[in-house]
Amino acid sequence: MIQLRPLRLLARLVLMLLAVAASWAGPVITNESKVPPYTLPDPLHFQDGSPVATRRDWTERRRPELLRLFESEIYGRTRVGRPPQLRFVTREEKRDVRGGTATRLRIGILFEGTESGRQMELLLVLPNRAHGPVPVFLGLNFDGNYTTSSEPDLPVPTHWVNGLYVNHVKDHRATGSGRGIHQHMWPTAYLLEHGYGLATVGYGEIEPDEPGQWRQGPRGLGPEPGPGDWGTIGAWAWGLSRAMDYLETQPRVDGHRVALTGFSRLGKAALWAGAQDERFAAVISNESGAGGVALSKRLFGEQVDHLSGPLGYWFAPRFARYADNESALPVDQHELVALIAPRPLLILSGTTDTYSDPKGEFLGGLGGDPVYRLLGTDGLATRNWPAPSVLVNSTLGYFLRPGSHDVTLEDWQATLAFADRHLKRR
Repeated sequence: MIQLRPLRLLARLVLMLLAVAASWAGPVITNESKVPPYTLPDPLHFQDGSPVATRRDWTERRRPELLRLFESEIYGRTRVGRPPQLRFVTREEKRDVRGGTATRLRIGILFEGTESGRQMELLLVLPNRAHGPVPVFLGLNFDGNYTTSSEPDLPVPTHWVNGLYVNHVKDHRATGSGRGIHQHMWPTAYLLEHGYGLATVGYGEIEPDEPGQWRQGPRGLGPEPGPGDWGTIGAWAWGLSRAMDYLETQPRVDGHRVALTGFSRLGKAALWAGAQDERFAAVISNESGAGGVALSKRLFGEQVDHLSGPLGYWFAPRFARYADNESALPVDQHELVALIAPRPLLILSGTTDTYSDPKGEFLGGLGGDPVYRLLGTDGLATRNWPAPSVLVNSTLGYFLRPGSHDVTLEDWQATLAFADRHLKRR
């Protein structure tokens, strides 16, 4: 059941964010008739203007070229790979949770190999009735694993937490009152019932969502002094790949059927992780907005001047040169979509989430369609922005949910219909 109180609080938060954005940037366009003309770069043309004619052209030349452009101009280059000292520690394995229907594991992923070093804790819940390894959804959460479930024995985290709802956080430290506060975003029982596992990590444990905190996360592991040119989104994406490192070793997880999922800024991180790390079988982008799947050159909703202003630490320093200058961007987010191809990608939007630009999210998918088709898939099965509650269940999928910036059961119902088609073994 969807909790109404968090939805009301989240609506208030969105209004606050809009007010903050207005103080940093010019007027936010939310009227379709006021969107100025724009031109998108063609994902199937090299930078020198020559066409991408074959799959080999794409795989060997164009894809690496686009990846370098996103690294240099938007997210920064991830300068740290899998640390040689990376270690996994099973902190808990309970085989009879949720009335005996599930197994719950808490896995310490130690980036420096020791409990005293940088690390994150992965919460993994798997269905007990499955025959063989199961597909798993992997995603970051805002305020710690204990907020995704009301189970009383999940520990209150000691790491930095966001405080999405201020009544359960003091100075970015969790309190017991936050237990289960985000569980409407993580319908674990529903996923287990349909044969899927769930893996999640509190994003603030990878790196705090504040400027100047790079020493606390993977950017502090790099050989260069200072944070380098990659932003916090890159750090969170790096953490998702380290979670994948563990999931590949877990015999009850099908490592070839791990789908990334992410909401809002964590949708941006999921997309960037999926673009860089082709081990992920699918990506679910839930209202990732600007800097995610929504087109930057389409000046609707949040724009680059806000992303590169108060949120500039999320991105590469060079991204700031495109504030009020989006037309100069050598890439746009439809080409991030193309970097996921030919793997399944589902884009979810909300009808009233104008700041995230739902139509721009659809157009971001549509712009990536030619690459999906070049690589032999059905791409996006419609040219027209669909009506609300209609799932476009092609390899490049889309779903527009009635409502605002949130994750609801309706989103998950669409996600499972998509995953049943593209991830379930026949």
